[in-house]
Amino acid sequence: MKVMKFGGTAVGSVESILNVKKIVEACNEPAVVIVSALGGITDKLIQTSELAEKGDIKYLDAYEEMVERHQQMIEAVIPAGTKREQLLETVNALLADLKSIYQGVYLIKDLSEKTQNVIVSYGERISSNIVTALIEGAQRYDALDFIKTEKKQGRDELQTELTNTLVNKAFEHFESKHKVAIVPGFIATDRQTGEVTNLGRGGSDYTASLIAAALDANVLEIWTDVDGFMTADPRVINTAYTIDKLSYVEAMELCNFGAKVVYPPTIYPVCIKNIPILIKNTFHPEAPGTIIEQNCGDNTRAIKGISSITGTSLINVSGLSMVGVIGVNRRIFSVLAENGISVFMVSQASSENSTSIGVRGEDAAKACEVLNAEFAKEIETGAMYRMKVESDLATVAVVGENMKHTPGIAGKLFGTLGRNGISVIACAQGASETNISFVVEGKSLRKTLNVIHDSFFLSEYQVLNLFICGVGTVGGSLIEQIAGQRERLMKERGLKLNVVGIASGHNAIFCREGIDLSTYREELKKGAPGSIERLKEEVIGMNIFNSVFVDCTASAEVASLYHDFFEHSISVVAANKVAASSAYENYAKLKEMARKRGVKFLFETNVGAGLPIINTINDLKNSGDNILKLEAVLSGTLNYIFNTISGEIPFSRTVRLAKEEGYAEPDPRIDLSGKDVIRKLVILSREAGYRINQEDVEAHLFIPAELFEGDIEQFWSRLDELDADFEARRKVLEKEHKRWRFVARLVDGKATVALEEVSEHHPFYDLEGSNNIILITTERYHDYPMLIQGYGAGASVTAAGVFADIMSIANI
Repeated sequence: MKVMKFGGTAVGSVESILNVKKIVEACNEPAVVIVSALGGITDKLIQTSELAEKGDIKYLDAYEEMVERHQQMIEAVIPAGTKREQLLETVNALLADLKSIYQGVYLIKDLSEKTQNVIVSYGERISSNIVTALIEGAQRYDALDFIKTEKKQGRDELQTELTNTLVNKAFEHFESKHKVAIVPGFIATDRQTGEVTNLGRGGSDYTASLIAAALDANVLEIWTDVDGFMTADPRVINTAYTIDKLSYVEAMELCNFGAKVVYPPTIYPVCIKNIPILIKNTFHPEAPGTIIEQNCGDNTRAIKGISSITGTSLINVSGLSMVGVIGVNRRIFSVLAENGISVFMVSQASSENSTSIGVRGEDAAKACEVLNAEFAKEIETGAMYRMKVESDLATVAVVGENMKHTPGIAGKLFGTLGRNGISVIACAQGASETNISFVVEGKSLRKTLNVIHDSFFLSEYQVLNLFICGVGTVGGSLIEQIAGQRERLMKERGLKLNVVGIASGHNAIFCREGIDLSTYREELKKGAPGSIERLKEEVIGMNIFNSVFVDCTASAEVASLYHDFFEHSISVVAANKVAASSAYENYAKLKEMARKRGVKFLFETNVGAGLPIINTINDLKNSGDNILKLEAVLSGTLNYIFNTISGEIPFSRTVRLAKEEGYAEPDPRIDLSGKDVIRKLVILSREAGYRINQEDVEAHLFIPAELFEGDIEQFWSRLDELDADFEARRKVLEKEHKRWRFVARLVDGKATVALEEVSEHHPFYDLEGSNNIILITTERYHDYPMLIQGYGAGASVTAAGVFADIMSIANI
């Protein structure tokens, strides 16, 4: 025999209630079916009673809506004939009784608890009659006859022993007489007075569990409107999926902290009888659902699921008199219990001078009031402080029995939250290690759930959310590379790069779910105007987890946003050199801020495009080596110019070619002035451990200063004046087997840039095209410096370097 429970949504519409009929009639064994009221009817019953209590005649309209709802359901699912007529007669009689009760409440304008209990019982009493008539061969059993409660401390509590006895008696001959029994859930009667009571909201699950345990059923099936327990709330995390197996303990923990799949008291009665619970979807019956049993046999994941409670308030009970005093906690919880205030989380400092308790937001004021009254004498003498309450919070529970077998879960959990800028206000964990509970700000809940779900492999993919600023040659190439690699990364690495924002110099688009990279340029044209202020507000305001801001611009305004991004735990990957080469104090502040917030500030492509220069220097420093000297050719543009110059191609022509080939800036004077190389040398010197600013670099220009004055057109018109001098000097170099290289040096803390002549035996001599090269002399690499050489310019290699920085963040 099995016990099946169908909730309000399952019997709430014509389609769903006919699904119930199919499911039950397909059973090949006797079944006891517990049903809730039609979806929304219990709330409607309560709302109508409140209108009547206020003396509002509109209660009649609300009542008539319920009458119409039930009659329409009967006419839709029960064929015309004797059965329908008999059912209508029964239901109309119940509705007439209900109307009489409402009229009484309306006349005396009073609604007692006893009357309210009677009113809300009509939902299940009516629905159970409808389902009995609908299912072939079904017999109705009235829960009012065998589910018994007793009043204790003002609450109706189940009388388990008496209920078990009466259930067994009621169903003594069930299997021999009927195949299907229909029972109204939720409702009960007082064992002494016989007055109608109930098992609380969600009590239909409890009714089903009590009957299953009393009758030693093979299984308890809870039919609802979801496929089972989910790894997290799918309304918040769209990658949440159904958990196939849970233990009783895991299910109980998830239910207690907000997972509304099963009413929490439901689990205990079947747990002690070792009866499995199967959660199924009435609207998707072919789905396997979630099975809950003693030994679920699933050891693949330490964490099974995440649940949360919104509207949490945290009350802090503190005072020096609490230290070492026995009985303080007893007084706290006793006075709260006496006033009907439920505590769902407790966190106490080991010093015993403070205890934080989590309560529902609506209970916070009353809880503070009764606690202040309980400890009034201690507060008056200063031995304790008045209660402090923090509101607008959320409580999160991470649940899984395998956590106790997995070292480091708590460390990873809180480390992950910290790196994403989520502050934990209070936390609690029992010795069983089945549940780690903690409190965060309510506004951080979505981000918190996504971070945990992603980090603990509850999601199919690890997700990195990217904001890309700049869609020029580098930014555009980066987006193409991401689009081309996404599928491979998801398949081979379990990594999903989700571009949630793209900004150009004119427009910007943002989408939390991700932007379609195949059409981003069209969408960007239609996007709202982009500004620095909007960029900042959108990136920070999205408050999305695992977020990275990727700067592919050369804008000082964009670089000025890094500090704010670090403050909000957003990592930054920059092709933009402005921040790392800015005033040393700003550079150091940004590095320290990123370190403190546990995020990354990566700018490998600031020097050498995709060459691993900065990472190598950092590795050397981090391993205890000291950088003694740097010698480098860092300008792909200048190297291209001095490799291209010849007897046939004069200097002025090489500059124009560099611009046409995309190596030079639109204004090539930036390259020719050596400013770009100076910035790169400053960045490398700082990463090597030296405090250097741009003005500290000694620059030797190879072009007259007057050519840098005036506008760009004047520069182009005068550039060929230099050709004769350069050609004469070039001929001399050619005879001496030497070449020009614009060399950046750091020696003994002194930085210089200059055009130098290098011989054919020098490592810089054969440097081709726009390549870069660097020699790094350290205490370890002293006699034979480390050499790094390769492409030092170009959109694709620079974008690849940015991509590599992004991937290094994903690998944290």
